[in-house]
Amino acid sequence: MNAAPADQIRLLDVQALDLRLSQLAHRRNSLPEHAEIETLTKDLAQLRDLLVAAQTEESDTAREQIKAEQDVDQVRQRAVRDQQRLDSGAVSSPKDLENLQREIVSLAKRQGDLEDVVLEVMERRESIQERIAELTERVSSVQAKADDATARRDAAFEQIDGEVATVTKEREVASATIPADLLKLYEKLRVQSGGVGAARLYQRRCEGCQLELNITEVNEVRAAAPDTVVRCENCRRILVRTSESGL
Repeated sequence: MNAAPADQIRLLDVQALDLRLSQLAHRRNSLPEHAEIETLTKDLAQLRDLLVAAQTEESDTAREQIKAEQDVDQVRQRAVRDQQRLDSGAVSSPKDLENLQREIVSLAKRQGDLEDVVLEVMERRESIQERIAELTERVSSVQAKADDATARRDAAFEQIDGEVATVTKEREVASATIPADLLKLYEKLRVQSGGVGAARLYQRRCEGCQLELNITEVNEVRAAAPDTVVRCENCRRILVRTSESGL
């Protein structure tokens, strides 16, 4: 393949722009905010799971408290009725009086036991509510950090994407000046060679693979016509000759 020396040199400009685009893509994908957001998102999910579990436990405990309070109320009402019967004098039989008094005593003990249950449930519920408040605060704190990291990432995205747009436009302008067949070869080699399809020959060294040409290779390049598109024997990239090639 042949191409004017000026076109080959302009190919280096396209290559430099492509490398810049690759660097910007790497920078975009390697922002520290990515790892930060991922960690915070995991922390947030765990905290929310704990919060939901605590809220569910609090709801269950609330129902348990209501049931315990209802049990106390039922025993209290029954004790009131028994006491009213006793005070009314409606029960005259000594045996019935004894049974009624015994039941009142039993109900008082039962009421005390149930009130202890209510107290225990209330203390447990209060502890759960404190845990909910703590988890809610932690969720808010982590969410704020995640929002901040996301904002910083998005700001970095905006800056990088702006640079990408500028470099892409420059690349379009530069590549438009390259002959189609030369550009096609370059694109093919760039895909095959890790993003570098053309490299400068500098002081007899290929800047693509960083290997120095041997004397035979140097003589072959020196003997090639200026418009011949030379390829590196080692990496097969397009080897662009300049005044600093050392030929």
